[in-house]
Amino acid sequence: MALKIKQIKDVFMVEGTISSDTVKQFKNHLEFLIIYSKVLTINIDAVTAIDKEGMKAIEALHKMALTYKKPFTIIGYGCKEIYDDIQVDDAA
Repeated sequence: MALKIKQIKDVFMVEGTISSDTVKQFKNHLEFLIIYSKVLTINIDAVTAIDKEGMKAIEALHKMALTYKKPFTIIGYGCKEIYDDIQVDDAA
């Protein structure tokens, strides 16, 4: 499934799969948003699957947001698992 990212107010809605097929588009778009937005909130309610490459991209985006000192928030179903995965990787 193709990946769609659309903005509703201050939240970017992600729809589809974040996988090796779509990760480049996902990462490029969100890197741009991290650089040029004050804050970045993404909603993953409509994400049907995230593979290992997708998780690596989310982790890289999280680190980039920290580097730029920009708030980066993931909301929606599955966000706790992403948070837990990023926290484990940061602790290592």
